[in-house]
Amino acid sequence: MQKPDFNIEEVNKIIRGRRSMFAAQFKENDPIDDSIIEEMLENARWAPTHKLTQPWRFIVYTGEGLKKFADYQADMYKLRAEKNGTPFLEATYEKFKQQPLKASHMIAIILKRSAGIPLMEEIAAVSMAVQNMYLTASAHGLAAYWGTGGPTFWQEAREDFGLEGEDALMGFFYVAKPASDTWPEGKRDSMDEKVAWIRE
Repeated sequence: MQKPDFNIEEVNKIIRGRRSMFAAQFKENDPIDDSIIEEMLENARWAPTHKLTQPWRFIVYTGEGLKKFADYQADMYKLRAEKNGTPFLEATYEKFKQQPLKASHMIAIILKRSAGIPLMEEIAAVSMAVQNMYLTASAHGLAAYWGTGGPTFWQEAREDFGLEGEDALMGFFYVAKPASDTWPEGKRDSMDEKVAWIRE
């Protein structure tokens, strides 16, 4: 294979220009073409992965699938409150029922464990796959964010997502067209405060 001819200016631009945009910034009822989501997932496939375990798994919800997921998480929230004797908040229930419907697509992020690979490396591989999706979404001018709410840490949800052993649900990636042409400003500390150089 011939060495790729990368454009470093464009690489820097997309990495430094990537932003999270949340449901309040989504343009509702204007779906993204599935082909863009497929491109995001294809780019996720090319994340680094130790011993090629490729531990990422994804479930894509769109259309009526979003409503199915929204009803699922709202109903499970209610059942958990009843079972555990924890406070049931109508506002939280409604948020669970409405929030996914604001997105064009929502992608469940699953880590499928492989024996003999340190857990940290598998988490890192899935995270880098999600970063590739983030970058692709930004390159298309889309709004996206990775959230770990709802069923992410609910033990009752594990079977529903096909999790076994040390498999993990790592949250949900929401994608939509942005409601505004304004792109969020970036906020990061200087790397001078984060890096130590040892030269001798």
